[in-house]
Amino acid sequence: MQWISALSTQPSLEAAVRDVADQIKQHLQAKPDLGIIFISSAFASEYARLLPLLHAVLEIPCLIGCSGGGVVGTTASGETLEVEQKPALSLAVASLPGVAVKSFYLQEDDLPDLDSPPNLWVDKVGVAPEEQPSFILMADPFTSSITELLQGLDFAYPGAVKVGGLASVSSFQRNSGLFFEDSLHGEGVVGVALSGNIAVDAVVAQGCRPIGEPFRVAAGERNILLELEKTNDFGGETQTPLEALQTILKGLSDSDRELAQDSLHIGIAQDGFKENLHHGDFLIRNLLGVDPRIGAIVIGDRIRVGQRIQFHLRDARTSADDLKTLLTRYRNQINSNADFPIGALMFSCMGRGEGLYQEPNFDSRLFNEQLGAISLSGFFCGGEIGPVGGTTFLHGYTSVFGICRPAE
Repeated sequence: MQWISALSTQPSLEAAVRDVADQIKQHLQAKPDLGIIFISSAFASEYARLLPLLHAVLEIPCLIGCSGGGVVGTTASGETLEVEQKPALSLAVASLPGVAVKSFYLQEDDLPDLDSPPNLWVDKVGVAPEEQPSFILMADPFTSSITELLQGLDFAYPGAVKVGGLASVSSFQRNSGLFFEDSLHGEGVVGVALSGNIAVDAVVAQGCRPIGEPFRVAAGERNILLELEKTNDFGGETQTPLEALQTILKGLSDSDRELAQDSLHIGIAQDGFKENLHHGDFLIRNLLGVDPRIGAIVIGDRIRVGQRIQFHLRDARTSADDLKTLLTRYRNQINSNADFPIGALMFSCMGRGEGLYQEPNFDSRLFNEQLGAISLSGFFCGGEIGPVGGTTFLHGYTSVFGICRPAE
């Protein structure tokens, strides 16, 4: 197996395409099976020219990709860069013997409803669940049914890893680009299913740390938290979410109390049976508002009575620590595995990057520091796709890594 990433920052699209194609040809030693292309929104007016230019210089039988607010790739000198708000083109090409590669394009009207049987979703994708595929997905940011798509794929392919992101739009033209084989699309979803001798591992860094203790939801309605109880006091005294939060804030440092004014979030535990909750067990959602009259808190997702929640904070230091913790855990897992990763994809929120860390290439550099010189490419998204607790979600402020390795 081979996975090669190439990056060009040439301001001319023709020159950028030639540049990445030359890098791929120089290093790829076998016939390619898969190509994934990312183009910065600085080239928005030239999206339609990308695929004809690329196919003229490089033959790739299966090709998908999208536009990004920035792109991630590996230069000819072997350096991984995150190029933000500048013209850039990133191309990953893989030779995957023993792997079945099936690309697909779905429009919103193509999607079955959530009451449909799983075989209707399977028919749309074209891969049997028995093949145990992993998915890479890229979607138009204005597609309202992305959550339904993820739920449908989880229903039809339980246990399958699904990673990806929402294409970014040009700040001026407000259009995104999705690339599928030899065609450009402005809406829908492009994806590829990989099955056979390949595994895709997901690392989902949501950039938050917990504060206080976990609570159990004692009363709630849709996305409104009404009453909480301590997890070790089932059926005991309840309190309003606002009361619980005020108690937590009193115990924080001055700097954390100040951070909580702008960067407070809610973590929803995804495993209802896990006794001790740890880092990465929570799905992070925004805190949308507070009703001081009744002490209720509104969050950016539906909640159910009995679910466990915990308040979280997010900042640059926390995001860095979160990613390092998760990558270290993954590195320790694969150290005992002979099937070391051959390549990886990075789907990072546009709210991260240099704007968050005040320095360039932070997440990608940390990835390579922890896992070595694995070929890495990707883009800055309008929303990130990745699993938490075995269920696939659309995230924000997150970096999702899809790490590919032989399955056998």
